[in-house]
Amino acid sequence: MSTKVAVVYYSSTGNVHQLATALAEGAEKAGAEVRLRRVAELAPDSAIDANPAWRQHVDAVQDVPVATLDDLSWADAYAFGSPTRYGNIAAQLKQFIDTTGPLWQQGILAGKPATGFTSAYNRHGGNESTTLALYNTFHHWGSIIVPPGYTSPIVYPAGGNPYGIAHSGADAPSEDTLEAARYQGERLATIASRLLTTVAPAIS
Repeated sequence: MSTKVAVVYYSSTGNVHQLATALAEGAEKAGAEVRLRRVAELAPDSAIDANPAWRQHVDAVQDVPVATLDDLSWADAYAFGSPTRYGNIAAQLKQFIDTTGPLWQQGILAGKPATGFTSAYNRHGGNESTTLALYNTFHHWGSIIVPPGYTSPIVYPAGGNPYGIAHSGADAPSEDTLEAARYQGERLATIASRLLTTVAPAIS
């Protein structure tokens, strides 16, 4: 039976969406079954329409299913992504995370591998703090955090972030960055598969 990975993200203008798609591709390369899910948009149309790139992206991803708690119950591993907002995750992703209390109380989220990824306009615009803030949630869930670390030379051309792939800039992510995202997804799925075959029977 294949490992199941949920890639859950919020993206306003598309950069995090591209990272999420690449990460999902990496997990699939490792043999995982993947659900790529966006969280619901909370911003009013007036705000979205004021930014043509935002409106274009919102319209372009209507075919991507919206994340539900069932996706988290289904998955053996998680990848969460968000643009940085003042060094923290976006409200849209936080709102979804705040609905996970019932799963947390049941222990459904505990013991599952999880990783994070992000994007900011500026190189020092809060990418690392956003990823670490996201990991606070994983600590509370009892997840097993799976960062890329420096476990592959693929990480270095993408900026060498050991916490999780992080894109900087308004332009689309480079191929180096997308390749690092694929590696992060592959690593997550590989470790999740190992845990399912070795650790899970001992702690169930």
